[in-house]
Amino acid sequence: MAGFRSLARQVRDPDCDLALRRYSLRKCLEKFAPYGHRATWDHLCSRAGFGPEDRSPDPARLVAALEELEEARDVWLAYETDFTERRRREKHDGLRRPGSVDDWHRLTWGGFGVAWCDDPRVHPRAPLAEVLRRLIAALEREPGSSCPVCDGERLVWKYGLDHEPSSGPVCTDCGILVPRPVLSPPALRHAGRDRQLTPA
Repeated sequence: MAGFRSLARQVRDPDCDLALRRYSLRKCLEKFAPYGHRATWDHLCSRAGFGPEDRSPDPARLVAALEELEEARDVWLAYETDFTERRRREKHDGLRRPGSVDDWHRLTWGGFGVAWCDDPRVHPRAPLAEVLRRLIAALEREPGSSCPVCDGERLVWKYGLDHEPSSGPVCTDCGILVPRPVLSPPALRHAGRDRQLTPA
């Protein structure tokens, strides 16, 4: 199975058939898709200016979408490297029990679904790399009361998400499943209370 970099080379290769180049970009999302496969694809298409069902997009637009994905992947890989180093130091110092950020991180290793969007048409508008930088910054500071990506405060607890965990606080402004470690206990309780008050 081809890795991310070899798929990226195919997307850029002008000698490849356009259908293969588009297919290779889609396959990249099996390796790295911060919002989940469908929502990340919708995001990349809208930002690069071609339709999700467009079978013959402008090759320059495919490459633009790939470049946005690559930049975000670089941001995430750097975070994972830092995370691994931190855990190694903590274990060396005798801290064996991982914290809540570590538990969340274990579920998102590799970058799939780190800012999960259950509705593929509702996702942040900012570039992927910027979204990940905001998310990482939130993971590295004290928990807050709002969405780390868009600063929205309308968080609603949802069940039956097509993700692990299958329930949690979802930002109704940008659509992401907000990682629990970035929210304070009152914010988590408030999201749960809003769920009770929101009609089904």
